[in-house]
Amino acid sequence: MPLARVQISQDKAELVKALRAKEDGTGLFSTYADVLTFAAAIGFKHKKKVPLGKFSRRDPDAVLQEQFRDRSIIDLIAIAEANDPKILTSDQETDLQRVEIFQEYANGGLEILSKELYGVKEPLERTLLILYLEKQRQQTDTEKFDLDQLF
Repeated sequence: MPLARVQISQDKAELVKALRAKEDGTGLFSTYADVLTFAAAIGFKHKKKVPLGKFSRRDPDAVLQEQFRDRSIIDLIAIAEANDPKILTSDQETDLQRVEIFQEYANGGLEILSKELYGVKEPLERTLLILYLEKQRQQTDTEKFDLDQLF
């Protein structure tokens, strides 16, 4: 059984291409699969799922699951969303469900990234800044004073 391809929304195609590394060394990620993985993680973290409208039919085309360095991210996001272990069943129907969940979170993450990177010529520096600020925010949240710690 061939695995379902991960589709890219037509309205996010230019952003996905911009985030992928080019011959001149610009871009953040070496593959479209890496771009989608990062975007899905952002979408999942922010609980932002956006259904795909029209799919991109050209560069970038749909991504084969085999091109992902670690396909378990697709499974992890799907099981966290569905809250049902049956979503991991190896059949065509559940594979399509897992991919749909993943691509909706990726589309949501791409929507977040498009707002954050709007007007930025070189997304690398801006993305690194976003990641740094997120890490700082998480550290600050865990360091807040908690009165219960005194008891």
